[in-house]
Amino acid sequence: MEINSNASKVITLEEAIAFTHAYQTLYPKEIKAYFAGSNKIESILAQENCIGIRIYNGYNTAESTPNLVLVGVNVLGEDMTNGIILENLVPCPQHCSSTSVLLKP
Repeated sequence: MEINSNASKVITLEEAIAFTHAYQTLYPKEIKAYFAGSNKIESILAQENCIGIRIYNGYNTAESTPNLVLVGVNVLGEDMTNGIILENLVPCPQHCSSTSVLLKP
């Protein structure tokens, strides 16, 4: 798959449910989702030559918790490590949607 501003695939709700429920079945005690505010996401995307966001798995050793690290990607497909980098996303659980079908009952 190429790295460009159209990379990734739109999926159906049914596919999303299958993916998220499969993960939650395999890893019932793991974090189910993360939230990042739109202002922070937009600040990454607003950087000059930014065509998207790369999402890294991370681990905070001080707090013994997994998390995600988000970094802009430029037109060459390279991480924009001199720009805005996000971490400390809000995890679910504790902060989950109360009605989402993506969460396995």
